Amino acid sequence: MSFFSLPTSILAATSTLAQISPSFIWLLGGAILCLMELFVPTAFVELAMGISAFFVAIIALVIPHLGLQVLLWMVFSLVLVFLTRRLLPKRSHSALQESMEAQTLTEIAPGKTGRVIFEGNSWQAKCESDRAIGPDEKVIVVGRSGNTLFVLPDS
Repeated sequence: MSFFSLPTSILAATSTLAQISPSFIWLLGGAILCLMELFVPTAFVELAMGISAFFVAIIALVIPHLGLQVLLWMVFSLVLVFLTRRLLPKRSHSALQESMEAQTLTEIAPGKTGRVIFEGNSWQAKCESDRAIGPDEKVIVVGRSGNTLFVLPDS
């Protein structure tokens, strides 16, 4: 293979790509996007974009203008993403709903802060009781403000 035959092979490859149907390219792109959703979960965004590409593949048989196909793909993708968002369960904004018990690491005086273990992590905690809480005691988490938990003695 000589140096001068390389551009000819590149031209042959590009002319072969030019002969591929736009519908086939949209189908291939849609399949890749749908498969990517299996490996890189994006809350159905890639799936919606892949399904939109399938719709555009059908439309590309009738409308050969590439700019309009891309515009339709973007519109279909946006509509499908917003529709799939309605199907997803709402996220809980409070991590305190699952577990309300914690274990003190340090003594916590009334109105003062100390450390507790909550959900496996060390947190700053403020005592909301009128009595001190000793170390290694069970406490009840009654609230949260930023990284500080508000706790009461268990008993």
